[in-house]
Amino acid sequence: MSHPTKIVCVGAGSYSFGLSTLVSLLRSPVLKGSELVLVDRNEEHLEVMFNLISWLNDAWGSQMRLSASRHHHDALQDAKFVINAIEIGPREGLWESDYTIPLKYGVRQPYAENSGPGGFAHAARNIMPVLEIAWDMEALCPDAWFINFTNPMQRICAAVHRHSKIKVIGLCHQLGAGYAMAGKALAADLGIDVPLNFTSTHASPKYSSGMAATALQALEKIKITAAGVNHFTWMLAIRDRLTGEDLYPLFRKRWEALPDDFEPLTRRVFDAFGLFPIPGDEHLCEYLPWVSDSQTKPWLKYDLELYEWHDHSRERDDKWVELEKATQTRQNPADFIPTFSEGALEVIENIQLDSDFVWEAVNIPNAGQIPNLPQGAIIELPGVLNADGASGLVVGPMPEGIAELLRREITISHLTVDAVVEGDRQLALQALLLDPVIPDMDVARQVLDDYLTTYRNHLPTFWP
Repeated sequence: MSHPTKIVCVGAGSYSFGLSTLVSLLRSPVLKGSELVLVDRNEEHLEVMFNLISWLNDAWGSQMRLSASRHHHDALQDAKFVINAIEIGPREGLWESDYTIPLKYGVRQPYAENSGPGGFAHAARNIMPVLEIAWDMEALCPDAWFINFTNPMQRICAAVHRHSKIKVIGLCHQLGAGYAMAGKALAADLGIDVPLNFTSTHASPKYSSGMAATALQALEKIKITAAGVNHFTWMLAIRDRLTGEDLYPLFRKRWEALPDDFEPLTRRVFDAFGLFPIPGDEHLCEYLPWVSDSQTKPWLKYDLELYEWHDHSRERDDKWVELEKATQTRQNPADFIPTFSEGALEVIENIQLDSDFVWEAVNIPNAGQIPNLPQGAIIELPGVLNADGASGLVVGPMPEGIAELLRREITISHLTVDAVVEGDRQLALQALLLDPVIPDMDVARQVLDDYLTTYRNHLPTFWP
């Protein structure tokens, strides 16, 4: 039985999240006959995506009522779900700039996407455009759920929660890295075939197919319970999905037997703190104080690779050409079915169905599920999906050393969000001074001033 609803996808031109999410929605029997509005300010990408989705809607008999808009304000009236995947661009170009600006002042951050000085700049550019959507939702669809994919996840969701009345759920697939690493460690025990190219969790095409294949096999056989904040979660339990057997002792033994050069930073952190960090070295390194020292250069010791900005940018451009061609030639619709779900489908379906379905990683405000993290902070943990939305499962307190690392990230996140909304340079400076990558107060000021000047057009609240 279908449960039609109105869904607005803002940033529908996102190749990373928009395509797989939209295709998943089209293929849902539960959502058959729903209204789906695609929104993107990139007119060219919006047209390509709308033409593709229109064709697939007909091919699959989804009976979706489709429309497209250049601005979210024209689409939000009476929406029940608003999926957000916007990104102030050019994504790779700005990301690389976020990395290179601090280098001028002797600061080499390890990844520059979600934490560190780059995490501040990345969040600062996206917070106000996201809040414009949330504030318009207050007037046009105040009871709708805001489903967020935009990074930095924790900071974007915190902005919506702290500065609007809109209900927010953040979704991220990084738990898959934990499944991939666990699958590699337990491969012989579980009968998992690990491709030869899965030698790192780094976000590179040379590793990604092997990592995904391993994760998908592991997902069928084991269940991981993880909690913390996005891209910085920790494995609290790992069990056999069929029997419920506790696999943590076996996993620990098998992990220690893997080659030392496989995720060496994860290995050291696991050993020091006693819980396995989920995200893989390249995301994990953003939140730690021990990976950016200019004297010891620990990024060499841990072989931390930078994001391949130019390769990913070129790949993205090529994908859009392929999408347009596929729509024109009407290739096999089955080619577009994603191998895994990003989670928006499950959230929407199970809120509609009031089904008490558990999704293993939702980003929602802490309502005591992790009592030694701040109340109201955005945490990532398993959540129950039903008509009330997403309710996090109680996981209890984190070990105190881990909790302190998480609390610092949460504090930096809140300072960043409030600084951007209020245009408060003092709060922005505090956010950088608390960051483990920043070694000196003068350097913090220099990096902040350079970011604010370089991105002046993207940061209007700081320039009255």
